Amino acid sequence: MTESNIKYNPYVLILLYTLTWVNNTFAYIIGTLFGKNLLFKSISPKKSWEGLLGGIVFCVSTFYLMIYLNFPIEKNSILVITICVPVLNLYGDLIQSKFKRLAKVKNSGKIMPGHGGFYDRMDSILFTAPWIYLILLIN
Repeated sequence: MTESNIKYNPYVLILLYTLTWVNNTFAYIIGTLFGKNLLFKSISPKKSWEGLLGGIVFCVSTFYLMIYLNFPIEKNSILVITICVPVLNLYGDLIQSKFKRLAKVKNSGKIMPGHGGFYDRMDSILFTAPWIYLILLIN
């Protein structure tokens, strides 16, 4: 697929947001319940390997659900995106956490009190979206 023949497909956004939310939600739940082995304590003291694995497992489950429901994107593209999203989400979260630590702030904004700010809610999407675009471009 070349850049000139890429057409807007709203299902790509649905896929990106669904997998990101599934990953973030279940990584948090599994990490909170079972997380003992921390990933990068100095950057993000609560992220664990167990949480990462939980996010991956639930993303793969979502992949199978999308295949079962005949989601209107090529299966190979969905699979590649499913594999990449948990890792890219983690990097987005860690980069945001590192920025906040360097700036010595707890929240990145005041729009969403108690949630770390708007950027904290969107860091995964902002980091992941360009990579997904690149994956679709070369797929």
